[in-house]
Amino acid sequence: MNTQTKPCIVVSNVGKKVRTPDGYIPILQDINLNVKFGEALAITGESGSGKTTLLGLMAGLDHPDQGDIELLGETLADKSEEQRARIRNGQVGFVFQSFHLVTGATALQNVMLPLELGGQENARERARSVLEEVGLGARLDTLVERLSGGEQQRVAVARAYAVKPKILFADEPTGNLDTVTGGQIIDLLFRLRDQHGSTLVLVTHEQRLAERGDRRIAMQRGRIEAD
Repeated sequence: MNTQTKPCIVVSNVGKKVRTPDGYIPILQDINLNVKFGEALAITGESGSGKTTLLGLMAGLDHPDQGDIELLGETLADKSEEQRARIRNGQVGFVFQSFHLVTGATALQNVMLPLELGGQENARERARSVLEEVGLGARLDTLVERLSGGEQQRVAVARAYAVKPKILFADEPTGNLDTVTGGQIIDLLFRLRDQHGSTLVLVTHEQRLAERGDRRIAMQRGRIEAD
C-alpha cells in the first residue's frame, strides 16, 4: 500500500448541471470528498444519482460547473482537456462496463496500445506479462471479439493495469457479466490493487463489490448521503 498521507483526489464544493429544454437541472450538488492513496472507494446509488458523473469529474474527463478537483496534486478547474489528459497519462487507468476494446485487434494488441501511445519501451513484453497475470496467457493472439465477456473484461483490466496506474477508475466493471464471472473480475481487481498498491475508485450497483471496498459512499439525487 502507498503510505502517502496527502489525498490523491480532493473534491471541493463540486456541482454539475445539465441543460434541458426546461432549463438547467443539477446532477451534482456540493460534493466534498477526499480519496487516499491506496484506498479502495466504492461509490453506490440508484441510477441517476450522479455517481458516474462524479467519477468522470474526479478522473478529469469533464469539468465541474462549480468547485474544483485535485487529481494527483494537480488542480483541474483551470486545465484544458489536453492538459488533463497529460495528467492522466501513465498515472490513471480505466475499466468500463462495456469494455471499450478495439475490435479487429488481438488481446495483446489492445493491451499494448496505451503502452505504445505512452512511449513505453518493451510494450509487447509488458502487455504479455500483465495478460498472463490476469490468466489470459493462452489467449494473447485471439481477436477480442472472439473472447467471452469475462475474458474481454480481463483484457480491459490488463490494459488498465499495464501502465502501472496510481489510480484505477472502474465504472460498473461487473455490470455486463454473469454472477460467477463478475465475482472473478471482483477478485481480480482487488488482487491487482493489492499487488500494485493502486488507488481503486469504483462505481457499482453490486453489493458484493461495494462491500469489498475500504470505504463506501452512497449518493442520492446528486448528493453524498452517507460516507
